[in-house]
Amino acid sequence: QVQLVESGGGLVQPGGSLRLSCAASGSIFGINAMGWYRQAPGKQRELVAQTINFRSTNYADSVKGRFTLSRNSAKNAVYLQMNSLKPEDTAVYYCKADVGPDAYWGQGTQVTVSS
Repeated sequence: QVQLVESGGGLVQPGGSLRLSCAASGSIFGINAMGWYRQAPGKQRELVAQTINFRSTNYADSVKGRFTLSRNSAKNAVYLQMNSLKPEDTAVYYCKADVGPDAYWGQGTQVTVSS
């Protein structure tokens, strides 16, 4: 079992920045992928950024050049630095960790980009 706790969401103006944090606990040594997804109202949950085996990182085309995924292995945490935020980035952001075929999700954190 893996437990994920997210933090860092909030309200920001267009062009602003936010940093999301996700701390993992439990059976963390089995994690082979970790990343962020988001779900806007009325839309399906989509991948934002993901690191595979903490070696390669994939980004959604819509966030490339604006968002950066990083990790702190000592704290068993991953972060999502979000710059140049747009209203269309508004969504609930979820942290996800894969352990073999099993997926674990955080509770989600709201990000709202609005003037």
